[in-house]
Order: sequence, then C-alpha cells, then structure tokens
Amino acid sequence: MQNIKSKISIIVPVYNVEKYLKECLDSLLSQTLKDIEIICVNDGSTDGSYQILEEYKLKDKRIKVIHQQNHGYGYSMNVGIDNATSDYIGILESDDVARPEMFFELYNFITEYECDLVKSDFYYYYSLKNQLNQSNTIPKEDTFKIIDPKKRPDLLSLLPSIWSAVYKKELLLKNNIRFLETPGASYQDTSFSKKVFMCADKIVLTDKAYVYYRQDNENSSINSKSKVYYIVDEYKELHSFLDSRPEFEVFRSYVYEIQFWAYLWNLDRISDDFVTEFFNFIQKEFKDYYDNHLLSDDFIKRINKKTRFDLFIHYPQKYLKRVISKRKFKKWKTFRRKILQVRLNRKEIKIKIFGKELISRQRHN
Repeated sequence: MQNIKSKISIIVPVYNVEKYLKECLDSLLSQTLKDIEIICVNDGSTDGSYQILEEYKLKDKRIKVIHQQNHGYGYSMNVGIDNATSDYIGILESDDVARPEMFFELYNFITEYECDLVKSDFYYYYSLKNQLNQSNTIPKEDTFKIIDPKKRPDLLSLLPSIWSAVYKKELLLKNNIRFLETPGASYQDTSFSKKVFMCADKIVLTDKAYVYYRQDNENSSINSKSKVYYIVDEYKELHSFLDSRPEFEVFRSYVYEIQFWAYLWNLDRISDDFVTEFFNFIQKEFKDYYDNHLLSDDFIKRINKKTRFDLFIHYPQKYLKRVISKRKFKKWKTFRRKILQVRLNRKEIKIKIFGKELISRQRHN
C-alpha cells in the first residue's frame, strides 16, 4: 500500500522538558487536521523526556522520534527539516501548547492563498496564573491578503515567533535556509525567520492567535558570557546573507533597525556583570556603521522617534548611565512587588505582604 504524504510536518525540538512535554504533544494529537506528521527531535535530554517520547510514539503512529546526542537547538531544527516529508512545515516548542484548530486553519490559509508563508498571532501564556495575553503583534490592516515582502520591508520587524507560522518547504530548500548550529546558542530563530521573510514572494498574516507561548519556563536574564553574544552572530549571518543576495538590499535598513532593538532588548536581559562590556561592544558596532554612512536617513529618523540614538552614538557614557539607572529602577520595582502588593479596583481590595494575603474582600456597590 502506497504511503500518502501528510499535509504538514510539525517539528518539535525537545531538551529536558518532561514537565511540559505531555501537554505539548497532547495539543498536537488533538489537532482537527488529522493528516499530520509530528517529528520530535530529542537533543540528548537527561530527564524523563526520552521515556515520554517513546510512550507517545507507541500511542500514535503520526509521532516520529529522533534521539541524538546534544548538539543544540539549531542542529535539532535542521534535523527536523531534513526529515520532514510534507510539502509544508510547522514548528511547536516542546513547552508550548497549540490550539486544536491551529494547523487546520493555517494549512487552509497557505494553500488557499498559494503563498510561501502564513504567520499568525500568539498568546503569552502564564500557566501558574492560568493567564493568557494575546501579543497583538500582527497589524490588523495587513491581515488576510497577499503581501509581497519586498514591497513591505517594514514588516521584517515582526517578532520571529517561528512557531506561530507554517512554511512552504520548497522555499526553505530552494534558498538553503537553515538554522545556525552554534552549540548551546540562543536566538537562532532570528536569522532563520528573517531569511524566510526576505525570500518569500507571497506571505499572508492572520491576527488570530493559536499558540500558548509559555512564560513560566523562561529565564529572565542571561548569566553566561558566551550566550550574551549569540545574538550578534545572528545579525552577522543576516548581513552576510544580504551581501550574497543583492536583490534583497531593500531590506538592509530594516535589518539595522531590528538589530538595534534586539541589541537593546538583550542589554536589558543580560546579567549585570556583562552590561558595560556588551554596551561598549554594540555602541562601537553602530558607531562604525554610522561613521561609514551605512545607516540611512530613514533609519535614523525611525530610531530617533523612540530612543535617543544621537545620545547613543555621540555620548555613549551618558546613555550607559541611563541604561544602568533604568535597570536599577526595574529591580527595585520587582523587589517592592515581592514585599507589598496592593490591588484596588471597583470589585475587590487585596493586600499582600511578602506574598502573604492580609486583606482580601469584595467591594459592594
């Protein structure tokens, strides 16, 4: 009997996520689109993830499990792509959850519009609080229509969120779009997602959210010096890609823009031990861009609307003082919340001290 190709191959990279893995896999087995293959790449997990994957593989033949030694996220994702047999590829992180209709609807979008990429919105998911907040990062005015990325390079600034999309596999293969395989690296969705966007001829966006992007399992800062600079590697890769593909030069200014914001975001997350060093590095990099006239006037106008780019370039130590002051204030606010929490609104009054609830009562109109 001839094997029938699945409609979508869904890649699930797995590394030490036994706490969340079953919930993730259950959400995929509950998809209303039944004709899928689920490729789980176990990157040398040392917890119970191996056993869970073996259990689920026996439960449903659509689940394919690849066990490998630990190579890192980028390597695992490339292994998943290489083993995908469908014409379309989806991704779900192993600590996240997909709504049941996700791949049915995204598959219908990408085939109906005959596009290379369909990208959706997502929820920030706080499982401990049972709270969902939609990200609202997809512009409503750009939804449900075919977009040529070369005519809308500004949309390159959309969050990478590679797991809130479906990709035409042919696009990835034809353009040799791969993940960087730096062992232990972070941010490897960055260059992948931006290359996909630039290479696509047609994309479609939907503002409907499908993925519960778990926040409880994330580290709030980076404490490894090597990881601090992985984001730099991603943008080196993007500029190298642009150098090799002159037809995509229209995106260059926007790459500089998202690079600048990504560096500042990283600066906000890293350990205090590395703030000054990383700031000096990124300031020098952008000062070199500036001095060599690589930054367009449009770029500078866009950036200056939201940050003191002139201060960043010409008075870096003043800018750094602001950064450090902002970080201290943020830490103080976090510390204060741990000591005292007050919630006053029309419906209730709640007061907590050191996490202990002292007052909690409903207001009566």
